[in-house]
Amino acid sequence: MLTINNITVDFGGVKAVDNVSFSFQDRELLGLIGPNGAGKTTLMKVITGTVKPTSGSVSLDKSNLNGKAPYLRIRAGIGISQQIVHPVNSMTVLENVTFAAGHSKTDQVFLSLFKTNRAIEKEEALNLLKMVEIEDVADEKPENLPLGYIKRLELARALALKPKLLLLDEPLAGLNQSEAERLSNTLLKLNQQGQNIILIEHNLTEVVRICQRLVVIDNGKKIGEGEPKTVMNNPVVRTAYLGRS
Repeated sequence: MLTINNITVDFGGVKAVDNVSFSFQDRELLGLIGPNGAGKTTLMKVITGTVKPTSGSVSLDKSNLNGKAPYLRIRAGIGISQQIVHPVNSMTVLENVTFAAGHSKTDQVFLSLFKTNRAIEKEEALNLLKMVEIEDVADEKPENLPLGYIKRLELARALALKPKLLLLDEPLAGLNQSEAERLSNTLLKLNQQGQNIILIEHNLTEVVRICQRLVVIDNGKKIGEGEPKTVMNNPVVRTAYLGRS
C-alpha cells in the first residue's frame, strides 16, 4: 500500500535518513521505532511531503507521491496525528471534529460560504468521538481538558479525513501507563476494523503489544524489521536502545 524506496535526507552533510526502504501492507499496524534523533519524524515528514528527500521515492497505492504538496497527499489518503497537538480552542471538541469532517466543503473558500448545513458532519463527528471514547466531553473546550482527552481529540480529527493510511507521531507521549494502554487498545481496535496505521512511538511496551510488525531506525539507517519480539531480541537493536546487546 505504501512503499518507501531508498529514502535519503541530507541536511547540510548530515544524513537524517540514510537509504531507508520498507513497505506497508494493507490492514497493518506497523511500529516505526528508534532512539531519540534516529530519523523517524524526518521520515514521516518525507511521507507527508513537508520534507523533500535528497533521493528516493514514496508511493501510495503504486502512485508516486514525489513532488506532490502535503495537501494533495492528504487528499490521496494520508492522515496524520501530530505529537504536539494544536486543537482550535475557540471551538468545542465536537466542533473541532465536525470542522475536520467537513473538509470536502471547505477546500474552496468562496463556495464554502454557501454550505452552511453541518448535520451530516456533526453526526460523523459524534460517531468518531464515540469511537475514541470521549463523547462525554463533546461540548467542552479543548483547553479545559487533560492531555489524554486532547490526544484522543487529535486522533478523531485525523480519522475525520477518512485516511487510507494514518500516521501517528508519538500519540502516547506524556500519558501515564494506564492512559497509554487505554489509547493503545483504541488504536488496536481501529486497526482490527480496517484502519491502516503507522505508529511512531517510544513506549515499547505498548508498541510490542499491539503492532504486527516493526521497522527500527537508528542514526538514520534501518537496523531491524520484522515481528516485534524477534526484532527487539536482535542484538543490534538492543545495543541501539541500551548501549549493550
